[in-house]
Amino acid sequence: MQFPVLANLADALQQSDADVVIGGVPFDMATSGRPGTRFGPQGIRQASANLVWEGARWPWDFALDDRLKVVDAGNVSFRHGEPQTLVHNLQQWVATVLAAGKSTLLFGGDHFIALPALRAIAAHHGPVALIHFDAHTDTYDNGTACDHGTMFYHAVQEGLLLPEQSIQVGIRTSYDRAGHPFEVLDAALVNDLGPQATLERIRQRVGNAPVYLTFDIDSLDPAYAPGTGTPVAGGLSTDCALKLVRGMQGLNLIGMDLVEVAPAYDHADITSLAAATLALEYLYVLAANR
Repeated sequence: MQFPVLANLADALQQSDADVVIGGVPFDMATSGRPGTRFGPQGIRQASANLVWEGARWPWDFALDDRLKVVDAGNVSFRHGEPQTLVHNLQQWVATVLAAGKSTLLFGGDHFIALPALRAIAAHHGPVALIHFDAHTDTYDNGTACDHGTMFYHAVQEGLLLPEQSIQVGIRTSYDRAGHPFEVLDAALVNDLGPQATLERIRQRVGNAPVYLTFDIDSLDPAYAPGTGTPVAGGLSTDCALKLVRGMQGLNLIGMDLVEVAPAYDHADITSLAAATLALEYLYVLAANR
């Protein structure tokens, strides 16, 4: 079903000079661990209040608003208990934003939200390369349509991605290596390589393809992001992740989601703050690319 806010979005975007549209997706019915990511968009937005600065923000030498216009369009509406309404409405929401000539930045919610978003993005751009930060590959074929561990299996099967130009970063749980469609830079390797060498591997893999960035906050070590549903020890530091996102200047970035923030398990809002800061760095990269 389509809610009135979705029907009104197209009209609002036609009158907006925004380049990027932020949308919250407070959905956590596809979780397999601790629930609570439905409060992620609220937590990220609240933490972003700590990031309001006048003028240039370190380490950038320009103010974001001088180069990039961003608008927060609120949350994507759906009927709780009816996941299919989320699938339909989120896909249409992203399609509406893209049709207006703008790009999306989604705050989850659990990671399942990436699949409806990718369907809309592939319909608009064609198949895209995926840069995927996570502790898990989310390529598991368990026969479940709505699960936050199966999205990228379905995305490959549906032809939404360019597997030969896609890469996963921070993985540190088991997966079937035989026939795995993506290059994997596991967390131990990334922590040994460092950000610069990791960025070189990422750039070699994605090339000039249009890139969708999907960032599961559990790619960070629980020391830096305890507020998530499926924490796994041995992850990336916030510093490393920020350097990796910041270093994506020049890539053909067409959208991002930041997912799996669960504020109820957080401490001192450090997970929400990490998520908000990563999202802001992504926006600065878009601005630098202009």
